[in-house]
This record gives sequence, C-alpha cells and structure tokens, in this order.
Amino acid sequence: MIETWILVVTLFLPRIALLIAYFSHHIPANNIPFIGDILLYIFLPRLLMIIYIYDNMGWENPWFWIHIVVAIIVWSKGSHETYKRKFRK
Repeated sequence: MIETWILVVTLFLPRIALLIAYFSHHIPANNIPFIGDILLYIFLPRLLMIIYIYDNMGWENPWFWIHIVVAIIVWSKGSHETYKRKFRK
C-alpha cells in the first residue's frame, strides 16, 4: 500500500515527494526496472506515480483517477503556456 502523504504531496510536487520517499525507503513495490524508475523520475514523475498507484492499488482506486486528471490538467496547461510564449514574439 502507498502511504497517504506520498499520494497527496505528489499531486503538487511529484519530483520532491518521490525523492523524499526514495531516501526514506517508502517507494512502493513495483515491477519497473531501476533504470526505468530513474528515467521516469527525471522526465515524467507524474506518470511514474500513476504507474505506482496502478501496480499497488489498481485502476478502480480514486487516487488513480485523481492523479490522471491532475496530470492531464498540468500537461495541457503547460503546453498551452508554451504555445502562447512561442507565438507571442
């Protein structure tokens, strides 16, 4: 089971929360190779957390869907801001 503090904090600060969880030995059990953990941590920490939730709690858990919705909002907002900045010049 994933601890509640990890689930809550990764909604807002996924990289920092995963780093703290790693050093405090609270990373949930998973089937991802260590190199995959590192690469996903660097490039897509929200996706890594979604995979952890799916592996440990399943897709029917509300935390899975909350993290999916937050990821979509963050990724769509970020791409919109990049588009605005790119064409503002």
